Amino acid sequence: MSVRVRVPASSANLGPGFDSLGLALALYNDVSVEEAETLTVSVEGEGAGRISGGERNVVARGIRMALEAVGRPWRGAAVRCVNRIPLARGLGSSAAAWVGGLAAGNALAGSPLDRPALLTLAARAEGHPDNVAAAIYGGLTVSCSDGDAVRAVALPVPAGLTWLALIPEVTSSTAEARAVLPPTVPRADAVFNVQRVALLLASLQAGRIDLLATALEDRLHEPYRLRLFPWMPEVAAAARAAGALGCVLSGAGPTLLAVATGGAEAIGRAMEQALQGAGLTGTARALTVDTGGVVTA
Repeated sequence: MSVRVRVPASSANLGPGFDSLGLALALYNDVSVEEAETLTVSVEGEGAGRISGGERNVVARGIRMALEAVGRPWRGAAVRCVNRIPLARGLGSSAAAWVGGLAAGNALAGSPLDRPALLTLAARAEGHPDNVAAAIYGGLTVSCSDGDAVRAVALPVPAGLTWLALIPEVTSSTAEARAVLPPTVPRADAVFNVQRVALLLASLQAGRIDLLATALEDRLHEPYRLRLFPWMPEVAAAARAAGALGCVLSGAGPTLLAVATGGAEAIGRAMEQALQGAGLTGTARALTVDTGGVVTA
């Protein structure tokens, strides 16, 4: 038996929604899996020559996790990964690998696991639910841990918005980006973020894009991650000056995600130039929102 899986990239947090908001983006990794007596993994595109091709490969681990969850023995598989999501850039490459593997393993077993069950497994593997929820459901997802389970809701996103990802050539470790965060924050900052994340969800659903500049503000993670990305304020300011409604750190970075109603080329060029002014190179890409999440065939 063989299966094919397509899984989207994702941007987590969207400013104030730390570890709870995710946005699926139309940039995809493809996974092809055929049952076999031993494990072989080939990787093309992003990460080729660097990603493990053995038992430690995340896609392979996801396949095994899904099969074990439904009580089906794991023998092996021929796995082919075609990766388009940049690694370690804050666009959900790790989440895509886990979700791709879990969805493939589930399909090999006859798809006994529904999406909520896949989400719980993926969040357990990834360590937080935001990226994996977006990768599984598509659209804008709101997710939270509830004991051993994960709850998530997928919401529509206004179609008139353009999302621009500035993807630097440098990489970042999620563990490093989390290590700079303090164990506690002032209550005023917590209240600030609760207000912004509520406003963000309300403004998107009501089509009040005029409120996004305020709604995308954050005090829980971006100020502390300036140590890792000191160029972030200049790039975000350049994006806004060129017409963006707002600009946030995508997940753990270093990618920045800007949102606008038009002028994508000018905004992207301004972001690239601001990054170059800081001595770094990167590429701005206009991306649409993926609305379907992971797809298995």
